[in-house]
Amino acid sequence: MHLTKRVFLTACAAIIGLALSLPGAFAQDSDPENTMIITLKDGDVAIRLRPDLAPKHVAQIKTLVRNGEYDNVAFHRVIPGFMAQTGDVQYGDMEDGFQPRRAGTGGSDLPNLPAEFSSEPYVRGTVGMARAQDPNSANSQFFIMFADGDFLNGQYTVVGQVVSGMEYVDNIKKGTQANNGAVTDPDRMIKVVIAADKQ
Repeated sequence: MHLTKRVFLTACAAIIGLALSLPGAFAQDSDPENTMIITLKDGDVAIRLRPDLAPKHVAQIKTLVRNGEYDNVAFHRVIPGFMAQTGDVQYGDMEDGFQPRRAGTGGSDLPNLPAEFSSEPYVRGTVGMARAQDPNSANSQFFIMFADGDFLNGQYTVVGQVVSGMEYVDNIKKGTQANNGAVTDPDRMIKVVIAADKQ
């Protein structure tokens, strides 16, 4: 009886230790100051921001988050098997001046950013900054990858990685490739916060 109990307790300890080492247990080793939480219709998505790769971009994102600029902003361009794009605070706010035909063409009141390209690969869950043809034109818009996209490597600034809630990203309403991903009556980022500010 004692041996069985000891084996059982040892097995439980091993299982708990394994669970804490899995990516889903990111709270154990996360940096709340560099964790962005996006509330979607189905639940919260946690993104580990990467100031080590893109300090200027991450700083601008955090400023926009803390100013409430990303709340209610549409996922205006969502291409199945590729990515979901959002962050147009100028034309994409679905509660204040939403302009569906212009969403994706705006930015914010903050300046555009110089490119901070890195060797970090674009994989499922990677968060990158959208930009125009000019490499130094990223401002507020970003996208989340549904799948790997190595053709983007070194061409767009990587700012983070989804660490939990990717299943909610998968459920974002999609457009069609034929229409360049434009979404009618799109989903939105309901609320966006930095984890350190969440009470």
